Amino acid sequence: MLNKIALILLIIGGLNWGLIGIFQLDAVAWLFGGASSIISRIIYTAVAIAGLWCISLLFRPETAKS
Repeated sequence: MLNKIALILLIIGGLNWGLIGIFQLDAVAWLFGGASSIISRIIYTAVAIAGLWCISLLFRPETAKS
């Protein structure tokens, strides 16, 4: 479950970076009252923690699924 939450947060972060790169629109800041608002900072921090968590996925052995 934690892996899926981390993946969802990374997708949100990736889409937000795409919007910044293409349209210069920070959707998180726009939705939650600016980049320095506490809610935006919590979301940015959660995305960063999810990124760190997903680094560990690179080094885990693959499990067989049927």
